[in-house]
Amino acid sequence: MANQVVTDAWLMGAPHHPPPNRRGFSLIFNHFLVNRLSLPMSDAKPNPDQLFTMFNEIGIVNQLASNQFERSLPDGLTQSQFSVLNNFVRLGGVRSPKQLADAFQVTKGAMTNTLEKLAARGCVEISSDPQDGRRKIVSITSKGKRLRETSIRSAVPNMAKVNDVLSKQEVETLIPTLQKLRAYLDNNRS
Repeated sequence: MANQVVTDAWLMGAPHHPPPNRRGFSLIFNHFLVNRLSLPMSDAKPNPDQLFTMFNEIGIVNQLASNQFERSLPDGLTQSQFSVLNNFVRLGGVRSPKQLADAFQVTKGAMTNTLEKLAARGCVEISSDPQDGRRKIVSITSKGKRLRETSIRSAVPNMAKVNDVLSKQEVETLIPTLQKLRAYLDNNRS
């Protein structure tokens, strides 16, 4: 019962309860999965504090994971450059610099800079749009695809350290929820 109180207090962000250690985090996360996520779905909506906490945690996880991931990238590749390569592999096709800038929610100038660096490495090809010579189109090259794969392989040892705190079941539970949230946010950009 005492663990339940500490777990609930920590989940609700009580300031007098320090964050748990790895084992404690795992216990809390398992408690959350079993007692919160396995309940039948209801029409109850999260309150604003819960939503803020959720997005705050996602933001912190993103910052920490991105920094760790970028340190593992080969040959001076940046996170933004990898993200462009990953986008092409995931979605296929060709896109204009503007389409990519919109997808990544950055300026066209920032995207052009990223694309020029990738083109200089031979990872993307930038050419004139055959339908409108004033526009450019971008496609990934085989070298870009290989660099993406190499990048993922070099990051795997660091990513695998998450096995110390999350089980396969926890990860399998998180993925569809995160994908659902990503799809919603992607479809409702403002």
